[in-house]
Amino acid sequence: MVKNQDFVHLHLHSSYSILDGMIKIDDLIEKVKSLGMPAVAITDHGSISGAIHFYDKAIENSIKPIIGAELYI
Repeated sequence: MVKNQDFVHLHLHSSYSILDGMIKIDDLIEKVKSLGMPAVAITDHGSISGAIHFYDKAIENSIKPIIGAELYI
């Protein structure tokens, strides 16, 4: 069985993701914190405009932010 402290989402689209993201950064951080996860990643489609907000909120809540992007080249 995987404990919450052992699991980290590495592929997640936030509301900053073009066309397919829904979760707001504040809600994401709140949920991750409530589950006791040590880190979380956002990998938005075609945009990294939410990265600073995500980073600041994660650090403020003692969660390691992992910033990525899903880009088409």
